[in-house]
Amino acid sequence: MATEKKSDKERSVEDRLKALYKLQTLLSEVDRIKILRGELPNEVKDLEDDIIRFQTRIQKYNDEIKECRDVINKCNGEIADRRAKIAKYEEQINNVRNNREFAFLEKEKEFETLEIELAEKHIRDAEAKIEAKTAEINATGEELSDKEHNLVDKKKELEEIVSETREQEEKLLAEAKEVEKQVGDDYTLNAFKRIRKNARNGLGIVTVQRNACGGCFNRIPPQRQLEIKMHRKVIVCEYCGRIMIDGALVGINDAVAEAPAKPKRASRKKAAPAAE
Repeated sequence: MATEKKSDKERSVEDRLKALYKLQTLLSEVDRIKILRGELPNEVKDLEDDIIRFQTRIQKYNDEIKECRDVINKCNGEIADRRAKIAKYEEQINNVRNNREFAFLEKEKEFETLEIELAEKHIRDAEAKIEAKTAEINATGEELSDKEHNLVDKKKELEEIVSETREQEEKLLAEAKEVEKQVGDDYTLNAFKRIRKNARNGLGIVTVQRNACGGCFNRIPPQRQLEIKMHRKVIVCEYCGRIMIDGALVGINDAVAEAPAKPKRASRKKAAPAAE
């Protein structure tokens, strides 16, 4: 009875390992499809970010132009008011009764004239800034237009590649979901996903090749190899953390196992020349 329970446990580990290896095969194929798309998704994302940045820059320039126009309108209003005051002072000067009143009105006229000149300077500065910002808007607009055209082309190219592989990818992912259920152990499945996510090549489970881990290629001690072949528990590589599986369990012969050493060819020594 105890032997039968042990056998059931061993088969359970075998089934989990087989399911994980099949899952790895399916996900590796999905990774291959994504590689076919190359850098296009990243290029599309970069173009979209560039477009947003250019649009934000143009909006900022437009806001600055609006502020300059507000300054111009305000200064024009002030100039009109100050010219009206000057006209009023000139009318009063014609009716002054003494030099003191005349000097006071002349000073007021001079003050308003200086304020008008200052306002006119602010207007010129604002107009120059508007001209500069308008030029920047035009230059940025050209760059934005180029980016938008490139984005359309890249999206079209990406869509063509995705449309060619979408059906295959969806089929593989659906099959992978079904295989996940066959693992039957959430802890092992989550560990596999975590390992796969951190692995550079996306491999979460590997076979033993040439007495070494098929992921990091570090040598595995003989006792460890024996434990892997017994299929009694899930064993991970002590170097890279990947789950290891006996290739024979998934129908893979160790074709890359160490070849037997070739016998050394006996070297022929030249006979010593006979003494004369």
